[in-house]
Amino acid sequence: MTRTSIDKRDLIAQWAFDTRPLLLRFHLWLEDLEIEWERVEPDNVCTFVPQHIRRSLSMAAGVTALGTRLFAQHGGAAGKDKRTLNQVKKEADAISAYVMSEGLWHFTRKLPENHAIMVCLGEGLLPKAGETPEMGANPLLGFGRVYARPEVATFVDARVRRLLNDPDYGWDDFYRKMQERGITIWGAAIDTLENTSRFAEGHETGPLTVLHIFDQPLVVSQPYEAYMGTLAIPRAVKQVAEEHSILVDLHTPRARVVEAIELAYPGIQRRHIHVFTLRGASRTTRLGGLWAQWRDLGADLLDTGWVCPSGIEAFADSGTYAPTYLVGSWQDDDGAPHVFLCDGYAASAEAMQAASLSDVLDIDVSLALCSPRFRLPQEREHRIMRLRVDDPGFAEAVADVLEGEELSGDPVDDYRGAIEEIGRSNLPVGQRVLRADDFFPEKRWRVLAASGYMCADPYTGAPGVVKISDDVYQVTTRLATNAASVKTTMTFRFLKRTHEERRLVFSPLLERFTAGEDFRSRPVKVSDSGRIRNEIQTSSLRPSSTTATRSECISTASMTR
Repeated sequence: MTRTSIDKRDLIAQWAFDTRPLLLRFHLWLEDLEIEWERVEPDNVCTFVPQHIRRSLSMAAGVTALGTRLFAQHGGAAGKDKRTLNQVKKEADAISAYVMSEGLWHFTRKLPENHAIMVCLGEGLLPKAGETPEMGANPLLGFGRVYARPEVATFVDARVRRLLNDPDYGWDDFYRKMQERGITIWGAAIDTLENTSRFAEGHETGPLTVLHIFDQPLVVSQPYEAYMGTLAIPRAVKQVAEEHSILVDLHTPRARVVEAIELAYPGIQRRHIHVFTLRGASRTTRLGGLWAQWRDLGADLLDTGWVCPSGIEAFADSGTYAPTYLVGSWQDDDGAPHVFLCDGYAASAEAMQAASLSDVLDIDVSLALCSPRFRLPQEREHRIMRLRVDDPGFAEAVADVLEGEELSGDPVDDYRGAIEEIGRSNLPVGQRVLRADDFFPEKRWRVLAASGYMCADPYTGAPGVVKISDDVYQVTTRLATNAASVKTTMTFRFLKRTHEERRLVFSPLLERFTAGEDFRSRPVKVSDSGRIRNEIQTSSLRPSSTTATRSECISTASMTR
């Protein structure tokens, strides 16, 4: 046996040891492992997360991608009506959220004794912004869910409940209490299934799971779900613009952005400025003016079918996080420079996650908060959302922006409510733009971004879940930090023989009990009550449930297990 094969076996064994809670929970055998460092060598990694936890995070993303792809009805809504599409989306979200939650719970038993992971941003247990009531809530991991050793989880969970329900107890009080007790909270922003519509329709590119861990909690004090305008450009463009006294951010006229790009990349042709933005007739009202600016400037406004440098066709119907990984520049075979940037808007979790990649990818991301309904062109929406509701002239200022346009309901009250919700969530109100720093109390922060690919990703070239044989599958994950990026391909062998047995392993306890599993013979019955409560709170709520008290939005999964 060669030394290389011995080293490989040692590496697989070490990974299996570090991630054994997840492998045991999902009845998987780690068959093989391929690791590719993309930016630095392993010895130069600098991150706040210990190596064994990094491996567990990568494994959690990979297992979530595997379970969702195989057991969440990929393509189940292809050619079906909208009602069926929505149902398949909710069920797929529920599976991905459940698998991610189980993965987090099992490996966080190994966190340092005074540490906790707290979900600070995610679509959570609220209706997604812009969705109609009959579509219900999103079965994702939302604000306040705590993963830690039981004593720590109990303490943190009690303070989160007070944060949600006591108007005299604010985020600063919460954070100060954690510091006094010596508890380190790693904040998390989670989207367990990005591109859910594409997943439900059976597309072979796009769907992935995203988990960002930060070295401190985000300054968010309650569940928050809305839209954010976002512009992501190469940092070189931002730096050159500053040298020429050009302000470049989300609100900058795009002609000035192009001017900065041409200064940063002399000789670039405008048709080689590639702009990713969400497309589709339903977005014409909010983004039509933005599209017109880029077209008039001669830029390449991406649409579905554009081929990325990876050789995979991009799409523009959904997905705002993954394209951030392609923001930057490259040269084609003829030596001509190309630039890729992202412009438009995203849901709050995806927007913040993309912004937190700024140092990781050497890009500049500027954001602006929007209302949940987003009924105006983006530039006018941003003007209203920067107003102050305590200004006596608020109603007149809104009317000036509306310019006589009639909107359903009472737009003044709607926008006042949206701005007040931002304030209650402890997010900055009235700023020109937000950047990732605005979401953290210490302003200096670090991130570990984990992605697990259910289907091929056009922007990084990562493959999706690949079937090797009836019981062997490959899954690719990516971890990115401020100092390094690593792509890991894990080969799993299922230990359960039949598809139905495997599906039940990745299904909630309630479903397994319904299918005939004997709860009386389970070895850890004490924790089942907490796990079942977690499952109920992770799954979709009926529309009427979205009016529940804010304390009902928090899960106590870790505390009760």
